[in-house]
Amino acid sequence: MIKNKLIKARKEKYTQQSMAKILHMTQSQYQRREKGDIKISDEEWERMAKALNTTVEDIKEEDISPINNNYCISEFILKNMEDYISLLKNQIEEIKSLNPRT
Repeated sequence: MIKNKLIKARKEKYTQQSMAKILHMTQSQYQRREKGDIKISDEEWERMAKALNTTVEDIKEEDISPINNNYCISEFILKNMEDYISLLKNQIEEIKSLNPRT
């Protein structure tokens, strides 16, 4: 998942190259973190927030949950699907109650 909040905050102060230098990594390593190709550690979030003079909460976005190692689903979609499954289960129970087996 692309780290849009981080990118926006970083662009206000630094290039990727200068941010990478502050964090003691290559521009390529930093870019892969912004693109979401590499997970950003808690320590890195702290260092980035300090470099940008902000809080981690202001630049960190919720990551997506991996499903079956092949797919990624956002927390919003996952919650929506769980709610829909619950609704369908309730409808099944209602139908069963209207037509009880003898």
